[in-house]
Amino acid sequence: MADVVLITGASEGIGRATAFTFARGGYRLALAARTAETLKQTAIDLEQSLNAEVLAVPTDVTQPEQVQNLVERTLERYGRIDCLINNAGICMSGPFLQTTLEHWQALMAVNFWGYLHTIRAVLPDMLKRKKGQIINVGSIGGKMPLPQMSAYCASKYAVSGLTEALRLELQPQGIQVIGVHPGIVSSNFLKRAIFEVGPASSPDSQAQTSGGKAREQMQQALESFWVSQPEEVAEAIWDAARQSKSEVVVGMAQWAVGAYTLFPGWVGSLLQNVPR
Repeated sequence: MADVVLITGASEGIGRATAFTFARGGYRLALAARTAETLKQTAIDLEQSLNAEVLAVPTDVTQPEQVQNLVERTLERYGRIDCLINNAGICMSGPFLQTTLEHWQALMAVNFWGYLHTIRAVLPDMLKRKKGQIINVGSIGGKMPLPQMSAYCASKYAVSGLTEALRLELQPQGIQVIGVHPGIVSSNFLKRAIFEVGPASSPDSQAQTSGGKAREQMQQALESFWVSQPEEVAEAIWDAARQSKSEVVVGMAQWAVGAYTLFPGWVGSLLQNVPR
């Protein structure tokens, strides 16, 4: 019987590409995303183009009861979950004092607590079977600091720490925990990103200008030559799962992370001089 993969943030971008990649590999799919319409369309596309078996459950991963419902419905449909891919996430850019606590809380709710909720929900079944994979899609921002992105980096460093600690704890029990870290990915990233900045240190008009500038800078970054495509990240996730890799940094991001690991002071100085 084919293996079962549960993917969050599955309706667009990396999540959608990953769903197609695993469907081509013969997996049965359980897909989750907040927007029911796009999730339904992804399921239809998978069924029509690949004859995939798909369970689509609209889910807000910040709500543990919705996550529990997602996992219960998946187990009812398929009997098990072989692989969990935590992918749902949002981005935020802005100076530290011009971001609000509400922004930080919203970011952590999705990027960190969303992962924690799904892991806690799927883990009992995996432990019972002494088998399973948990793949956390992190970010280059969880391996090195990025200017004007303190909240995002904090959430992704938290994911990296969770991934590495769980790997040590769960590997003796037959469960693999894998981290996959993309750099900038060309997708609908801007639609979910937060660029609004609060009034902590500037008037509203200045804050709006700052937010607009940050969005423009992000758009320029998405058009640069070293940006990865969602399909590239999906292939990295597939490869990590099939080869049981502990960690993968995707595409050109591996060079940036490698340079920061070897020369943190030099790379830090370069990052400090990035135009704002």
